[in-house]
Order: sequence, then structure tokens, then C-alpha cells
Amino acid sequence: MTTTTRTPAAVHPNTETLRTVYADLNRIENYISDDVLLHRANRTVEDPHPLVGKDAVMAHEHALLDAAGGTLVMDVQHIVANDHFGAVLGVLRIRHPREAATPFCGLWRFENGRIVEHWENAYDAPALAAALTPPNNT
Repeated sequence: MTTTTRTPAAVHPNTETLRTVYADLNRIENYISDDVLLHRANRTVEDPHPLVGKDAVMAHEHALLDAAGGTLVMDVQHIVANDHFGAVLGVLRIRHPREAATPFCGLWRFENGRIVEHWENAYDAPALAAALTPPNNT
């Protein structure tokens, strides 16, 4: 029987990029390409189209942060990345306008160290959207 032991590899730079982005979503702007694609967690059969471009992606991310009233936290459990792809598993938590928590899986595609595509995947995107909707004050 032959056993192979691998020496632990250094942390890939794209892993560090994702760790930075999940610690502070505003910092994604520093890592995305100008023509980045974002496949939203709330995409539907009726509207499956990704957001295209840095401005559209940043508007989407700022809208999410604003809707959560500064309470959004992404508890990262696992990150793996190489030169081409990255995956992040964790739990997205908000306390405003309603408290909610949902598991997520973010998938990422890189080119030359830049994020060029991202797929948001929330375990229960409709419940998250409902929690981000302010209560009706009528």
C-alpha cells in the first residue's frame, strides 16, 4: 500500500479575496471586473437574467445592505478557491426589518485574480426577501 501525504498548501489569493468580500460586502467593488455578471438569489423563470457590469452589481449589493439596515452578517463556514473558481458556504443573518437567517452558497468565477461572475444561492430566497420587506404600517 502506498500512502501519499500532501504538504498543506498556502492559502490561495482568491480565498483571501472572498474572505475580505464576505467580511465587508462594500469591498467587493475592489475585486470585480467592469463587466462582471451577477446571478441573483431571487432570479426567477420570468426574470432569469443576470445583472451585468460593476455599477449594476454595486447597486444590487448596496440595496441589500440598505434593506437590512446595516444588520446583515454573513457567517462564513467554508471557503475554497483556486485560480478559476471559488465557493463559500455559510449563513446569512439579518435583524432588520425582520430577523432572519438562511444558509447560502456563493459560487464565484475568477479571471486573472478578478471576479468576473457570481452566483448567489440562498437556501430560502423567498423567505429572505420577505424578511427584508418592511412591515406594512397600515
